[in-house]
Amino acid sequence: MVSRLRSCARFCKKLNRVKTLEDDMMETSLKRCLTTVDLTLLGIGGMVGSGLYVLTGTVAKETAGPAVVISFLLAGVASLLAAFCYAEFGARVPKTGSAYMFTYISVGEIWAFLIGWDVILEYMIGGAAVARAWSGYLDSIFNHTIKNFTETHIVNWHVPFLAHYPDFLAAVIILIATVFVSFGAQVSSWVNHVFAVVSMLVILFILIFGFILAKPVNWSMQEGGFAPYGMSGILAGSATCFYAFVGFDVIAASSEETKNPQKAVPIATAVSLSMATGAYILVSTVLTLMVPWHTLDAESALSDSFYHQGYSWAGFIVAIGSICAMNTVLLSNLFSLPRIVYAMAEDGLFFQVFARVHPVTKVPVIAIVVFGILMAILALIFDLEALVQFLSIGTLLAYTFVAASVIVLRFQPNKPSSPPSATQSPATKPSSPAQDSRELKEYESLSEKLQLVEMQKKTNAWREPGQLRPVFDPYLKFLNAFEPGEVVTISVVSMVVCAICMCIILVFGTNQLPLWSFCLLVLLCGTGYLLSLFFIWVHEQQHVNKTFQVPLVPLIPGLSILMNIFLMLKLSAMTWVRFSVWLLLGLTVYFGYGIWHSKENLCEHKPQNVAAHYVVLPRGNLVQTVQAMQPDPLEGTGQEESTFWV
Repeated sequence: MVSRLRSCARFCKKLNRVKTLEDDMMETSLKRCLTTVDLTLLGIGGMVGSGLYVLTGTVAKETAGPAVVISFLLAGVASLLAAFCYAEFGARVPKTGSAYMFTYISVGEIWAFLIGWDVILEYMIGGAAVARAWSGYLDSIFNHTIKNFTETHIVNWHVPFLAHYPDFLAAVIILIATVFVSFGAQVSSWVNHVFAVVSMLVILFILIFGFILAKPVNWSMQEGGFAPYGMSGILAGSATCFYAFVGFDVIAASSEETKNPQKAVPIATAVSLSMATGAYILVSTVLTLMVPWHTLDAESALSDSFYHQGYSWAGFIVAIGSICAMNTVLLSNLFSLPRIVYAMAEDGLFFQVFARVHPVTKVPVIAIVVFGILMAILALIFDLEALVQFLSIGTLLAYTFVAASVIVLRFQPNKPSSPPSATQSPATKPSSPAQDSRELKEYESLSEKLQLVEMQKKTNAWREPGQLRPVFDPYLKFLNAFEPGEVVTISVVSMVVCAICMCIILVFGTNQLPLWSFCLLVLLCGTGYLLSLFFIWVHEQQHVNKTFQVPLVPLIPGLSILMNIFLMLKLSAMTWVRFSVWLLLGLTVYFGYGIWHSKENLCEHKPQNVAAHYVVLPRGNLVQTVQAMQPDPLEGTGQEESTFWV
């Protein structure tokens, strides 16, 4: 029985092992060639896409009215919470993989794999959906000639989950974009520059010409007022508009190919998100001032607005901008997707063939080609309207894990340095008292170690991350019984559970529960959520001055988690069912391949050297650690460690 429990504990530990980062995180097989401007334009291209030309009209007409301006503002601020978390990780850990990598180094392996698996599907469906929208928009300019010819002369089927006709144009667009992306990060960036600049010039044209044609009366009560759907319409519009900003994670995914990621990633994230938010707000302002909001054409609001003003030629300029914007989003998806796959393959969690980097272009060309073809097949035959909600749940889940990872990593204790080798002379071992209070040190003499322990007990001015702050010692002394970072981890789990319970009550209990029980449950869950934040906040944080850090931790990541969970629960039940099926398929891949080929799994089975030494921890405890070479029959080859506390 004991043996089974120990085996189960080892298995759970294996699932939750974290990635060990290299000492030099700037070393990479990829080519560091991207600048701050490149990342900024990639971020703008990922966010300012077809949503600017379609989403603004749809939300204005059906959800919020002219108050869509406020909806986009709220959505931009909400997206900034998640963007802060991505910016900190992208600057601190300049490795490709985005949400997958951030989860792996702070939460655990199986969670990282599921996030990576989820993001792969998100990018594939997103890219295929944009390609079909691109094809449909271009086809509409020519009076649907391509669609009519395909249905009449090639094939027309009516099968569940399949499109009514194969969209060859969408598939060809993806394959052409795949070729450009396979030429390298620099070529992809240049192509993105061209389309992004044209798109921004068209947006500038829309703003200037639109404000000239603006009529303030369209916001008056005569046309229904500024907020005809009230505050509920504004908030519902914000939930829809939130998905217009999901493309900024391409910046963090590109950090391993950036020349100076510590500086470029935070700047590019802030600038691109600010410009995208400004573009959405200004364009929606112009749109609702040009024509009454209730007369908008939800499918082609901008071009139709100019047409009603008698400027049909302006509609062609808008069409050019729309196509260029869709190209930037497609490039953004095709740029990020193979790099997520590459990161997972490089860590051994996915098939190793996708980790191969072309010696000339310095990109994972096999991953680019294979997943570009898969994306083209999706766009060719599948009806993506039923699958597009996957984008929402996948993005929100990734945002939630990244926000939680920021908290865990911020309060994670500093990892002990490796023991010095037997050939290292005592003179080379650090013995400075100033350094001893901040780092894990080893000594030859037991009396020397005991003296240092007493010194640290008297001067308790500095504590390592994850320990209780000295000012709270008189009130929360019982928390010192836990290991550094342990209370924070428990509090993060408690915060997520309370957030889930509170959001479930808010979403489903409004009309189902009596008012007194509704208020009581919200109060209890809200109190638990706030207490969890408090118990996190009373601990010491890591302070890294060289890279960007999210301000107001744990408040900002905590709010991001709460908002993401609320939006996920607003999705349909069928979306959750389909998502669960995809996760089950991912677990099959992980337990069939990833868990056995993981680099962290291989490192666990490397033989360790014999070492016996005393260790003084920064919090003032003396540890004697003895490591033996004998293999543990339950572990295979490995090491057995005994620790004695003084």
